[in-house]
Amino acid sequence: MLPSEGETILLTLRLAGSIPARAGRDLHAQRVAAQQAAPSPEAHRRAEKQFFVGFDALLDARNVGPDYLAKEKLAETIAGELLMLEEQGLRVPCFVLLPNHLHALLHLPAGSGLSLYKAVELLHQRTATQARRLLRGQLPPEADFWQTGFHELPILDTAELSRVQAYLLAHPQRLNLPERFHRWPYLPEKS
Repeated sequence: MLPSEGETILLTLRLAGSIPARAGRDLHAQRVAAQQAAPSPEAHRRAEKQFFVGFDALLDARNVGPDYLAKEKLAETIAGELLMLEEQGLRVPCFVLLPNHLHALLHLPAGSGLSLYKAVELLHQRTATQARRLLRGQLPPEADFWQTGFHELPILDTAELSRVQAYLLAHPQRLNLPERFHRWPYLPEKS
């Protein structure tokens, strides 16, 4: 589904190899089956939200794959690139970096003529290039930094926006991550 201008989405990017392949395939198959069986747009939306919950739980478990975003210099670089999206005209009201993935709320202003997909593609490319430089010797040359693609969930109203923002800002604490995940200077404040 293409985001419309004036729409806000929850974007999730994850590091390559950050969920077990079989678990990812099983979760995707459940999502497809639930969406095909959905008798209404509301049921389709519930299926999409259930997929997100399962997907996020797999990422949070950190059973496989790298945790490069735990490296503060790399996290700072990616946060800076996220904020650069605002210079392209997107609004980034909230984001959180976790060891193997990130979540960001992105608002595509009405009348902007911007392409969310182009912005995310550029974010992928720029951050992967910088990560390779910072991770020299730790990331094999043939390995991808980011998993191809991304997950998006449209935010339907201000109540949902508030719930998602609270979820994101509490995420590091829920996962009992080290204090730096809670207090990095680029982590947005609750508004």
